[in-house]
Amino acid sequence: MQNFWEFDVWAPIALFGTLMISLLGANVIKRRVPFLRNSLIPTAVLGGLLLLIISSVYELCTDKLFFNTTYFGGNGASTLEVITYHALAIGFIATAFKPSSGKHTLKRNGEIFDTGVTTVSTYLLQGVLGLGATILIAMAFTDVFEASGLILPFGFGQGTGQALNWGSIYETDHGFEGGRSFGLSIAALGFLAASIGGVIHLNILKHRGAVLVHEDELSCTMSSEDIQEADEIPMNGSMDKLSVQVGFVLGAYMLVQALLLVLSALLPSFQAVIYGFNFLFGVLIATTIRVGCTLLRKRGIMHRQYVNGFLMDRISNFFFDLMVVAGIAAIRLEVVKGYWWIVILLAVLGTFPTYFYNRFIARKFFPEYSEQQFLMMYGMLTGTASTGTILLRELDPKFETPAADNLVYQNFPAIVFGLPLMFLAKLAPINPFLTWLILLGFFIFLNILLFRRQIFMRKKLKAKTKE
Repeated sequence: MQNFWEFDVWAPIALFGTLMISLLGANVIKRRVPFLRNSLIPTAVLGGLLLLIISSVYELCTDKLFFNTTYFGGNGASTLEVITYHALAIGFIATAFKPSSGKHTLKRNGEIFDTGVTTVSTYLLQGVLGLGATILIAMAFTDVFEASGLILPFGFGQGTGQALNWGSIYETDHGFEGGRSFGLSIAALGFLAASIGGVIHLNILKHRGAVLVHEDELSCTMSSEDIQEADEIPMNGSMDKLSVQVGFVLGAYMLVQALLLVLSALLPSFQAVIYGFNFLFGVLIATTIRVGCTLLRKRGIMHRQYVNGFLMDRISNFFFDLMVVAGIAAIRLEVVKGYWWIVILLAVLGTFPTYFYNRFIARKFFPEYSEQQFLMMYGMLTGTASTGTILLRELDPKFETPAADNLVYQNFPAIVFGLPLMFLAKLAPINPFLTWLILLGFFIFLNILLFRRQIFMRKKLKAKTKE
C-alpha cells in the first residue's frame, strides 16, 4: 500500500516543480537585470544555469548530488536525463503535427534537402576533427582511448542521449574507462557552447541593429485567426481542445515506443542507436498521421480539423524549454576532472569550425533568411535541436521564416546520409585511422553534393563558352 505522505509520492512533483520554478525565477531575473535582459540569453538556459550553480555548490559542500537527495526520490539526476530524452522527441512531434505554413515548392524542398546535407556534413566535420585529435593524442599518451574523439559529433551534433549511448557502448564493449561521463561532458560543453556562442552572435546582431529586443513581450498581440481557423473544432467543446492536442502528441509517441520495440528486437546490436533516434521516428509518425488526417478531410470522412497549430506551438515550446532547463541542470562539473584538457580541446574543435562552416553555408544557400537559418543550425549542431529552436525564437518568435520547418523536415534527408556514421562509430574502436579516412572521404562527398549547383553550373558555362 502506498502512503501518500512518503517522499516517493511527491518526488516527481518536487523535481518537476523545481524545473518550473527555475524557469519563473530566471524570467524574473532576466527582466529585472539590465545586463541579462540586453544579453538575449534564452530564459530556459538561464534557468538551467541557476540550477547548475545550486547543485554544484551543494555537491561541493556536502559531497552529495543535489538531485539525488531523498526530497527528489533519491534518483533525480537520472530522472533529469530521462526528461531531457523524452522532451526532445515530444517537442518535435508537436512541431511535426503543426500544419505546414505553405506548400513545399521545388525551391523549399531544395532548401530542406540542403539543410539535411549540411547537418550530416557538420557531423562529419566534427568527427574528422575530433577523431583525428584523439588519434594524435593517443600516440603520445597511451592511456587515451583513440576512438573517444568520435563522441564529439554525437555530443555536439546529436545531444546528450546519443553521447551517453556511445560513451556507454565504448565503456562497456571496448574498455573506455569513464566513457559514459566523457560523453556527458562533451554534450554538456556543447550545450554551453551553443548557448554562449548563440548569445554572443545575437548580441553582435543587436549592436548592428539587425535584431530588436522587445522590452514588453505582452505588447505582442495575436488575432483570432492566429489562434484558430474557421473549420477547427471548438476551443471548449465536450473535450477541451488542448486535451485533443496532447492526445495526438502522446498517442503518436506511444506508436514510437511500439516501433522502437519492434526495431530493437529485429536489430538488437543497434538498440542504443535506435532508441537514440526516438525524435526522428516521432517526426515520421506525426507527419504520417497529419497527412492521413488531411486525406480523410479531402475525402469527406473527417469533417473538422482537429490539429491546432497555435496549441501545437505552445506544446512544442514548453517541452523544448523543459528539455533545456533539465539538460543543463543534469550537468555534473566534476566529471570533467579526469580528462578535462581533452574535453576542452574537443569542445574548441567542435565550436569554432561548426560556427564558421554553418555561417558560410547559411549565407551561401539561404540568403533570404541567413541569420535565422544560421542560428537554428549552430544551436542544433553544438547543443540540441531545442537550443537551435530557442535561439531561432529570438530572431523569429512566430517562426515566420522557413528555418523552423527546415529544422523539422531536414531529419528525413539527414537520416539517410547520417546512418553510415552509426556504422563508423562501431568501427572506430577497432580501426580508428581507417574510420578517420572514411569520415574525411564522406565529408568531401557531401560537400560536393551540397555545392552541386555551383560545380555543375560552372561546367555548363565553360562548355558553352568553348562552343
